[in-house]
Order: sequence, then structure tokens, then C-alpha cells
Amino acid sequence: MMGGQYTPAPAGFDTDEASTARGERPVSGEKRTTGPLTASAVSRLSHSGEAVSQKRVKNGFMNEQPEAPPGIEVDRPAAARIYDWYLGGTHNWAVDREFGKKIVELFPVMKNLAQQNREFLGRAVKAALDAGVRQFLDLGSGLPTMGNVHEIVLDHLPEDQRASVVYVDHDPVAAAHTTLLLERQEVTDWVGFVQADFRKPRDILRNPVTRRLLDRSQPVCVLMVAVLHFVADADRPGDLVAAYRDALAPGSLLVVSHTSVDTGDDEEAATAELITGAYRKTNLALWLRDRAEIQTWFGDWPLVEPGLVHPPDWRPERSLKLRDRQARPFNWCGMARRPL
Repeated sequence: MMGGQYTPAPAGFDTDEASTARGERPVSGEKRTTGPLTASAVSRLSHSGEAVSQKRVKNGFMNEQPEAPPGIEVDRPAAARIYDWYLGGTHNWAVDREFGKKIVELFPVMKNLAQQNREFLGRAVKAALDAGVRQFLDLGSGLPTMGNVHEIVLDHLPEDQRASVVYVDHDPVAAAHTTLLLERQEVTDWVGFVQADFRKPRDILRNPVTRRLLDRSQPVCVLMVAVLHFVADADRPGDLVAAYRDALAPGSLLVVSHTSVDTGDDEEAATAELITGAYRKTNLALWLRDRAEIQTWFGDWPLVEPGLVHPPDWRPERSLKLRDRQARPFNWCGMARRPL
């Protein structure tokens, strides 16, 4: 989820297909001495002691007290850090926690909603791997927490296959912590971070990190999970999503989740208005959209099963508790694939 304030929307979205610059990034199936790490290579490194164990580094990183990067003010809440608090993370400050607590008072299932989004992200990444996709672009990735995309890839990537992941977020705290995590895990040859506004697809796709790690002549899974509700109507979210869709090769996947309030319940709608109002008072504007609008963002790409549904209903792996069931109606999610 994105944090901080957006810059003005670009006048138009230019995907610039020529910017793929073949030869600057790994080509699927091509053997190379550097680049995306294979699952078997990670296993060998972990057992040989040549690299620090991913899980040990991850847990050690998560348990550290947050430190603000130089020059970064933490006297106002940021969306990425609030979301981190919802998920039980530690990369947040008192101002973020206080805001989060106010939201939870208004909407007691907010943490459940965030967790359902995170779980959907994990299942979507696994589904993409099962579908043969090995490249991931995570837009609005936020702060590193449990179940990061590259960690899911490591856990589920078949032996001796390669993958690559690019995270994108413009929050400077997210950038600092993610960069540190990737360096500590020694995965920067196949996982990268781009600090930028994801509403500028041309800049994201032209970025040297993206060009090095993603071969857009091959399928890419673009993840827009819990981020588009921070894009204003004036910034044309439909056009934004279309710009990324148009830049992708056949067989690519688009994954979206979005907060909604089309439950038909007047009391729930009133609560949602209070929440959006609270966000806007802190300059963290939030836009709720209905299922019909969200579905248009997939364009002519067919949705994969089970279609556009609530996150707990998308290929579920666990049963729902009461709070989970109460949170269920407030999000829509889906995955679509560009026809071959």
C-alpha cells in the first residue's frame, strides 16, 4: 500500500514499448552467471553458510526498532506505515499507531481486512507461479512485512528455475527498509526496489532496475494490491491500469484488490464515509469504488477463476472466523490474464 503524498498525475500515459532494450535484462531460459537466483541455489547458499539464512534475517529485521532515514519526518501518519501496523509490523511510529487505533475504533475489522489483502497477495503470487509466470512487478509494495513477494517466490519456485521481482513505492521509509532487507538477504541480483510514484508507468518501466530485472517480451505478473484506492478519480485509475496492461506480453497477469462499500447496508456506508474522512484529514485521501468499476480495469483480459470476488473467497486456504466474515464484504479482488 502506498504511503505519503502523490505528485500530480501525468497528462498522459506512455508505455514506450521500445524501452525494453533487449539484452539489458535476463531472457527467460537463458543461462547467466549473475541475475535471478534459483531455488536450489538459495538452498545451497543457506546450507553452506555463504549467505545468511533468509528466515533468520527476515525475523531479525522485523524485530528491530524502526529508524527514520535521515531527513524523513515522522510527525504525521503515512499510509504504508499505518498498513504495516494493521498487519502487526514494527516499521511504524506513534503517530501511525494512533491514527490506526482511531480507524479500528470506527471499523473494528480493519486489521482483518488488511490481513485478508495480504493473504490474497500470497495466494495470487503462488497462482502466478503455478501458471508459469516468473516475473513480478509489485506496485505500491509498502514496508516489508511477513509474506513479501520474493519470499513467497523462494518458498514455491520449482527447483532450478529462475524468477525476478521488482518492488515499487515512493515512500522513503519503505524504500530504506526494503533496500536494507534485500541487501541483508543477499537477493539484489534478482530482486530490486524502485522508489517512484507508480502512477507514472513510463518512468517505472524505463527505470534501470526494472529494465535489468524484467524482460517485458515475457509474461509479467503486475500486482496492484490494496493500492488503487489511494488513486484519485482525477488521476484516472482506469487509464493507469490500462497503461500497465498495454505494456505487458501475452500470458501476463494483472492482480488487483480494492476497498469497496457496495454492500447495500446504509450503516456500513456511513462508517466507510467516516473512515475516508479520517484519512483525508491527514492528507491520506482514500477513494472507495464499487465492483462494477473495478471490473472495468481488467479490460478485455479474461478473469481467472474464481473471478472478481471478496479476498477470502479467492482460492481460500483457511476457514473464516467471525471478524473475518465481518470484514469480507469490504474488498474486491481478482486476477486476469492477457490472452496468448
